[in-house]
Amino acid sequence: MAAASTSRVIVYGGRGALGSACVHYFKSKGWWVASVDIVANEEANANVLVKICESFTEQAEQVTSDVARLLGDQKVDAILCVAGGWAGGSCDSKELYKNSDLMWKQSVWTSTISSHLACNHLKAGGLLTLAGAKASLSKTPGMVGYGMAKAAVHQLCQSLSGEGSGLPAGAVAVAILPVTLDTPMNRKFMPDADFSSWTPLEYIA
Repeated sequence: MAAASTSRVIVYGGRGALGSACVHYFKSKGWWVASVDIVANEEANANVLVKICESFTEQAEQVTSDVARLLGDQKVDAILCVAGGWAGGSCDSKELYKNSDLMWKQSVWTSTISSHLACNHLKAGGLLTLAGAKASLSKTPGMVGYGMAKAAVHQLCQSLSGEGSGLPAGAVAVAILPVTLDTPMNRKFMPDADFSSWTPLEYIA
């Protein structure tokens, strides 16, 4: 059960690079923080571990049940979905199916689950944040799976803004649309890039 405190936040993807920065930031401000990820974040007050599986409904029901058990009747001020990843490939790529499946799981599955959690556990006037991408505002021929998944997240966010979306009264859903985040993995795979032009994780948090 979550300890009673003034402010509470759930960080979905709380063990990734951006998620860890978010957990650290909110902890430094005195918030109660729960991390949802496949690996625990030791800095968080509580962790919900996501079981890896091939069934969306199975994973969604597991996370939904575990979060409900953790929170009980308590509501949270914000839910930040910062889970995601990147994989390239055009439509003639041998990796198209594999990468598209991965992108859908990392971005659409997590955003959909986070949206449902927000409907159930967000306070009136609370905040839901989803992770979109600026690239998906236009064509992405060299990263088809990524572009489709992020475009779906954008559409989900738009739907959440409509009447009857299920969000609590006064709650707001927003999507961040970064270009390139300054993460260890991005530096590893793009060692010759201009890191100074990338968005620091602390800025997003």
